[in-house]
Amino acid sequence: MNILDQIVIDKRKEVDLRRSLIPTSQLEQSVLFERDIISLTERLKNSASGIIAEHKRRSPSKSIINQNLNVFDVAQGYESAGVCGMSVLTDGKYFGGSLDDLLVAKASCNLPLLRKEFIIHPYQILEAKAYGADVILLIASILSKVEIKKLSELAKSLNLEVLLEIHNEEELHKSVMPSLDMIGVNNRNLKTFEVSLDTSKHLSTLIPDDFIKISESGISNIESIKELQHYGYQGFLIGENFMKTDNAGESAKLFIENLS
Repeated sequence: MNILDQIVIDKRKEVDLRRSLIPTSQLEQSVLFERDIISLTERLKNSASGIIAEHKRRSPSKSIINQNLNVFDVAQGYESAGVCGMSVLTDGKYFGGSLDDLLVAKASCNLPLLRKEFIIHPYQILEAKAYGADVILLIASILSKVEIKKLSELAKSLNLEVLLEIHNEEELHKSVMPSLDMIGVNNRNLKTFEVSLDTSKHLSTLIPDDFIKISESGISNIESIKELQHYGYQGFLIGENFMKTDNAGESAKLFIENLS
């Protein structure tokens, strides 16, 4: 069993517990549930940098990245830096995040917020809306085509945008459907944790132009982004590169300035 399989097993238990504690009716009564979302796709279409910056304390591949940066400061710093959106890890066991991080980010900035999570159940999409997310992530490798359709259509019915993450051709072919907004290519093999930008380059020509293309993981320098822009990528998800510094917002600001 690889790490991804184990995460999904643990996530099913976690979601069952959360569902028993907080009914969906309570989520739907959240003050944030009726708000208008901030569109990440529109921000990406109108951006020269396309940077989506992440708040991430730790990960299974890198262990502790940074436990000292609070979400409030990071969100404000990212917004000042001019990023297009912010990705917030909400998995606790493996990444040290929480849904409260999403709430704090929503209160701290006016950026489109992506709930970065292992979504396997409709309940998590209601949570995303109730806690301030504008975009949800669906990971093709842990979902069937039927599940992707069901979950993405629910998200769209709640006016949330959908980013689908793929790693290979097989995942792309089973996943393309109208209820997606963005397709993200994860350059990290979630089974081995090896990273290669060639994954984004290879899959770029296969992703239909109806979707915004996003490259994820392993992007740590300006050259990588300029290279990937030639392959039609408009979004670049960057986490560890900013979070491993003492000031994530300042790091993002310098990165974007050097990119222009």
